[in-house]
Amino acid sequence: MLAGVLGCFAGRFGRVEPRRAATAFVTGLLSDLEVKTCWQLAEQAGHARPDAIQRLLYRAVWDADAVRDDLRQLITDRFGGPDAVLVVDETGDLKKGQHSVGVQRQYSGTAGRIENSQVGVFLGYAGASGHTLIDRRVYLPASWTDDRDRCQAAGVPDEIGFATKSQLAADMITAAIDAGVPAGWAAADEAYGNSAVFRAHLRGHGLGYVLAVSCSHLIPLDGGKTRVRADRVAAELPASAWQRRSAGAGSKGPRFYDWAWLDDVCTDADPDDGGRHSLLVRRNATTGELAFYRCWTPQPAALAQFVRVAGIRWTVETSFQAAKSQVGLDQHQVRRWDSWHRFTTLALAALAVLAICAADAAHHDPADTGLIKLTVNEVRRLINACIIRPISDLTHRLHWSG
Repeated sequence: MLAGVLGCFAGRFGRVEPRRAATAFVTGLLSDLEVKTCWQLAEQAGHARPDAIQRLLYRAVWDADAVRDDLRQLITDRFGGPDAVLVVDETGDLKKGQHSVGVQRQYSGTAGRIENSQVGVFLGYAGASGHTLIDRRVYLPASWTDDRDRCQAAGVPDEIGFATKSQLAADMITAAIDAGVPAGWAAADEAYGNSAVFRAHLRGHGLGYVLAVSCSHLIPLDGGKTRVRADRVAAELPASAWQRRSAGAGSKGPRFYDWAWLDDVCTDADPDDGGRHSLLVRRNATTGELAFYRCWTPQPAALAQFVRVAGIRWTVETSFQAAKSQVGLDQHQVRRWDSWHRFTTLALAALAVLAICAADAAHHDPADTGLIKLTVNEVRRLINACIIRPISDLTHRLHWSG
C-alpha cells in the first residue's frame, strides 16, 4: 500500500531526485521519529545533509495540488460510494513568531483558547469502509490579506484574497464534486452550519446535509414567518418526540443518544430548491446535553439516515488525531505558502497509507475472532517493525549529532 500511494502521484515529479525525496519524506512521516522536521526526516532517510528534503518543500518543481488530486482519486476509489459523506472542519497549530503563513493570535481548538496559531481547513471523506482527509486550505486572516507585502514575503499568490473558513470549505467541496468524487452528504460543526451561505452552497450541489448549529440559532418556522431559538424549540418537545438510536460504533460500542426530528421546518431557504428541510436534535441520555442540526435532502429521507450522517461527522476529529499523532501533520517548520501546502499534502499521503491499510485489514478479517481490529496506530507500528529499516550505522548517527 505504501508503494501504491507513492506510485499514484510519482508521475507528478519531472525529475527523479524530487521523486526519491518525496518517497523518503512520506516514509519518514510513517517512521517512529518523535519529531518530523526536515532534519530528522533526512537523517532517517540516510542522507548526509537535509538539503534534498528541504529542497522538496521549498524549491523543487512540482504541483502539490496535482498530487492532492491523485490522492483524492485513490482514496475515493477505495472508500467511495453514493452515500459517502464529505466532512469539513479546521484545526490549529500553535506557532511562535509572526512570519509563518497565516499565523496570528486567534482561537485554536487545539489549545481551547486564543493563541498565536496557524489554522488549516480540511475536507474529510467518509465511506462505508473507511475515512481519511482528502483536501486542505490554509486560512489567511484579514491581517494577512490586507498586508500584501507580508503576503508576498510568505509567497502567497497575488490572486489570493480573504476568504472565510466556510468559503474555504465550500471551495474544497466544489473541487471534489467537480472532480467526480462520489458523495451524497455533507457534515460540519456549527461554525459552518450557522452560515446560510454555506448551506445554500451545499444545496446548489444537490448534497444532502446534516450541519450542527448553535443553541441560539434561530429556527425559521411557518415558512419563515416565525423564528425561534433552537433550544427553545427543543424545550417544547413532548416526551413522545424522542427516539433512542445509535450514531455509530465508538471505542466502547454503539453510541446511543436520544433523537428528535422535526420534519418540514427551517423553510426560509429558496422555495424552489425542491428539497426537504428539517431540524434534528440530539440529547445525551446521561447528561441531558443537547446538540442541534439543520438538515436538508433533495429527496425524502428517514431519521436513520440523518442520525448516521450526524455520527460520521466525528470521523474528521479522529483523522486529525491520527494525522498529528502518527504522521506529524502539525510538526512542520515551514513559513511559506507553497511549503505549507507541500508538507501538508505529503502528510495526507502518509495518513492515506494508514487509513487504507486499516480498512483493508478490517475487510479481509475473517469471522469474529474476538481480537481488536487493526487501527491506524497499530498499522504504523507494524510498518515500522516490518518494512522501514532505520539507518543504524554508528558513523551516520554521530555525523548527525556533531
